[in-house]
Amino acid sequence: MNPTVDRIDLTLSGVTKVYPGAVALENVDLSISGGEVVGLVGENGAGKSTLMKVLGGAISADAGEIIVDGIPHAALTPAGATALGIAFVHQELNPFTNLDVAGNVLLGREIRRGPFGVLDRRAMREAVIPILERLGTRFGPDDSVLGLSLADQQMLEIAKALSMNARLVILDEPTSSLTLSETQRLLDVIADLKAQGVAVLLITHRLSEIEAVGDRVVGLRDGRNAGGLTKDEINRDRMVHLMIGRDVNRPALGTTRSDTPVVLRAQGLCTAAYPDRAVDMALHAGEILGLAGLVGAGRTEIARLLFGIDAPVAGTVEVSGKPLAPRSVAASIAAGLCLVPEDRKGQGLLLDFAISENIALPSLRALSNGGRLNPQAETDLAETSRTTLQIKAPNLSQAAAELSGGNQQKVVLAKWLAVGPKVLIVDEPTRGIDVGSKAEVYGLLRALADDGVAVLMISSDMEEVIGVSDRVAVMCRGQITGILDRTSVSEEAILRLAVE
Repeated sequence: MNPTVDRIDLTLSGVTKVYPGAVALENVDLSISGGEVVGLVGENGAGKSTLMKVLGGAISADAGEIIVDGIPHAALTPAGATALGIAFVHQELNPFTNLDVAGNVLLGREIRRGPFGVLDRRAMREAVIPILERLGTRFGPDDSVLGLSLADQQMLEIAKALSMNARLVILDEPTSSLTLSETQRLLDVIADLKAQGVAVLLITHRLSEIEAVGDRVVGLRDGRNAGGLTKDEINRDRMVHLMIGRDVNRPALGTTRSDTPVVLRAQGLCTAAYPDRAVDMALHAGEILGLAGLVGAGRTEIARLLFGIDAPVAGTVEVSGKPLAPRSVAASIAAGLCLVPEDRKGQGLLLDFAISENIALPSLRALSNGGRLNPQAETDLAETSRTTLQIKAPNLSQAAAELSGGNQQKVVLAKWLAVGPKVLIVDEPTRGIDVGSKAEVYGLLRALADDGVAVLMISSDMEEVIGVSDRVAVMCRGQITGILDRTSVSEEAILRLAVE
């Protein structure tokens, strides 16, 4: 990128958007200038995504205007926003998996040569390499996107935005799938963009990131401006107040349950990714065991083996002292083992199905008579789940795709809680959800543990791992390198075990 850019001056004034039965935005104001990092905070459903869709030209506001460099616009188109130097890094990842990395980064802006416009793959590769090096990615321009992890796909989206030489970069939950080191690298990139005169609008539920790089904070609540903070006013508690108007208590720790029965035991478990490195693990009834480590350490692979999605290269799994064999998802569920996957939209939900239908899926046999589903039993189960987990939706027939991230996660949890699990594996349980919903998920996990459920929590959020877990197991390259109790756990101790 060039050392400096033509600085943008952007103002959203009086933006209002009304949908049938709901006011998404009401008279919202927001401004940002070149060389400034503004944090935009709010709960899921506060209107942040709608406001960004207006700014990006995906939808038009019913009232208000967008003023760019002193010129008012009633609405923008996606092409118009790009032409003004506005680039987005979306939370929802939709890469073209049939293309390589360079093809994705330069999509729509491919480098061509000759009279027939043949793709100049060498020039594209050379254009993308400096961007990937700047981000410190583990993948190269020729790599297939199909094989990239969620974290790598997130870095790919960021690379796309950087390739556009944008004047305003909007980052929507950019670190939700990133490790601590990757997050720090991104924060360094944000500081670099700021120094070049680029404006950065940072939308994140990881409030410590805004504390680290933010110049100002703008809060949204229920589609309205909730106030703002100057740089010297930015701290977690004040941002939480902007978002929800109340304090959110940190999760209460339980008691390490080393004296309770071992519910889940894995011995000599080897994944296809690390066939020569074995995992030994014991999970007790009533405890939350955090599983920490860098992205690529093999944590999700272990979860998939335990749940029966993948077959182990070697090793055994026992639930309540009984071998889990034959290994299959059906056998795992029958034994009382359930998995809330990292990718809730791709693997945890049927997005076009109703809330009630999603919750009922694992319980269809119990909800059926003579092979026919009892609709009233399905509705009763969903209604009980909605009340217990405080799922916010106008009705249970609403499609899961229409829910906020936090409520989608509650639906995934609800469908497994309905079967009464002995062991609940949660992979990145609060990825992309707001601070209020996080507190509710933490409270739910603690309540389950207090009721005797064994919880295995995989998380890349260091604060979450330390704050919620009774013990923390740390993985590095397919192997557990150490287990920390609450008296010895710290970021430094986890990182020391997470790297070789």
